[in-house]
Amino acid sequence: MAVMTGLSGNEMYCLHLKGMRPGGLVIGNSVFSMGLIGSVASGFRGVVGGEVPQVTQIVHEGRIEAFKRMASEAAEAGGLGITGVTNELRPFHGRTEFLSVGSCVHQETGPENLTFSTSADGQELYCQLDAGFRPVQFVFGNVAYSVGLGGGIIGKFKSLARGEIKEFSDVFNLTRHLALQRICQQAIQCGANAVVGIETRTMRFMGVHEMMMLGTASHDPRLPAEAAQNPVTSDLTNQEMWNIVNMGYLPLKLVLGTAVYSLGIVGGFTAMLKGFARGEISELTTMIYDAREHAIDLIRREAAAIGADDVVGIKTHIHDIGNLLEFLAIGTAVKKVDGVTTHTQALPPQAIMPDKDTWVDAPPLMPIQTGRRGGMPSVPPG
Repeated sequence: MAVMTGLSGNEMYCLHLKGMRPGGLVIGNSVFSMGLIGSVASGFRGVVGGEVPQVTQIVHEGRIEAFKRMASEAAEAGGLGITGVTNELRPFHGRTEFLSVGSCVHQETGPENLTFSTSADGQELYCQLDAGFRPVQFVFGNVAYSVGLGGGIIGKFKSLARGEIKEFSDVFNLTRHLALQRICQQAIQCGANAVVGIETRTMRFMGVHEMMMLGTASHDPRLPAEAAQNPVTSDLTNQEMWNIVNMGYLPLKLVLGTAVYSLGIVGGFTAMLKGFARGEISELTTMIYDAREHAIDLIRREAAAIGADDVVGIKTHIHDIGNLLEFLAIGTAVKKVDGVTTHTQALPPQAIMPDKDTWVDAPPLMPIQTGRRGGMPSVPPG
């Protein structure tokens, strides 16, 4: 029977270099009714900031059920592992579908047991294996949280003045680190000492926000013994991680810092007036600069506390929250380690070549207009 796989030609080539061949698509889903959880979330939303554990739990359960059913389908189909695992949440008609999809892979020769699942696609899996990280299991950590009053009435009043609102910053820092802790807990439970290729996603759901981190729990014998209880974490892509390992570095920890700032009433009014005229709005310029620098300083201090040599792949994000702005800095702390390198000294081009999308939704065709001189019809440019 023909193999129905989600793997591209580039992915198949990369996996072939590691002694694997493509298997079939596997899917698992679970439809949940949220019941009274929505009203509970609404009650939390306007009262306090922080995690809404009832929503966190039911979303976690739905994601787990979908993943288990996908893994069960893969086990029935046979194979060595599941690659490209996704875990999506799709609300519809008051209910929520949790959906996991992946592609099985098989060994070229020899007996098979299902030994791993990974969020990495075929190209990323090649890079991960070649960098010395053996995939164990797809893992995720989620937190459903409410912005609320960000620490109560004090936080609300402080937003009237210009500068950082520490009560809000504390709420956001706590929830983001909780997601990281939970993905590490899953990694420990499956015997891994690292979580690599972490992706961070946020979405609004039932009046609250969900933050989810997903990645691949992995094992690398070069990591120190304490990593078994405090796993290494990294949000570098697997291609980026291959590069730093090739240069002799190992990841230590995903570091992140959040700072929430307000322009205040006076600053906001001044900025609004200046917005009517052409030119720089200095109040916004200085506040955004200060906030971004503060967020970066938070990850600098976190990296220094664990003895990192560098923080690489730093990204900064700005989120608009009403009259407040959240500034998030995130990156991976790394350290130079003697004797560390990759299995091969160069990546094959197929490991870094992007796949071209061959399904294109084109805009509607423009009506054909007749030329002025009665000749061939002309089509408007664009």
